[in-house]
Amino acid sequence: MKLHILFLGEACIDKGAVISPGVDDGKRVHIPIPGYLIQTDDGKNVLIDTGMHKNHIDDPEYTFKGQEISKILLPEMRPEDSMVRRLAALDLSPQDIHYVINTHLHFDHCGNNYLFKDSTIYANKQHYAFALESPNFPNQYFDLPQLKYELLEGEPEIFPGVQAVLTPGHAPYHWSFLVSLKHEGHILLCSDAIYCQDNLDHDAWGGQAEPEVAKESAKKLLAIADEKDAMMVYGHDPDQWRTLRKAPYAFYS
Repeated sequence: MKLHILFLGEACIDKGAVISPGVDDGKRVHIPIPGYLIQTDDGKNVLIDTGMHKNHIDDPEYTFKGQEISKILLPEMRPEDSMVRRLAALDLSPQDIHYVINTHLHFDHCGNNYLFKDSTIYANKQHYAFALESPNFPNQYFDLPQLKYELLEGEPEIFPGVQAVLTPGHAPYHWSFLVSLKHEGHILLCSDAIYCQDNLDHDAWGGQAEPEVAKESAKKLLAIADEKDAMMVYGHDPDQWRTLRKAPYAFYS
């Protein structure tokens, strides 16, 4: 099994206001928007999260135009950051993706779901129901009639070596994933349960929807990482991002 980390653009944010309250308040930084492609031993292509819609290339305020959030979070995408281009660099197209998994349904994690009408898309059943009713989850990116969802509950092992971990706090029924690789061992994809190392170092959870719940989820992830000797990959950490192997030049296996 191989794990490819995809760079799907950035967001220019007020770091303290968005991901680490009390740490770097007012400081503008660029955070990565990742996706993850898993190629299984039986030849299946599994995409975890689909990034931001390509319309952000020409219109950074496409999702949040006129909203207060655009003052502290502004997407930045180049044409090469589009999902189609990133897959093409690996000699793949959206039609080659057998399965998609959404960790949760914020705009930067499901913005390209529309491309995968031929795929089965896995999402948490309770999270999906919550997102349909919440304005913080723009429905135009995931509630599409041409898409085929399979809604799951709990912490399923969706594929051998791809284990869901319930980590609420950022959003109800948020999923992180423990990926078990032959050579690298375990990699824990935290998604937005942990934005960055500063959350842990400074106990800074105020950027999460439910800070105390998020703190408990982070403890759960730390315990799993300790038990499995797993490398933790945070959701949007610009410092860690520079240290990771990224597609198309390198992967984890």
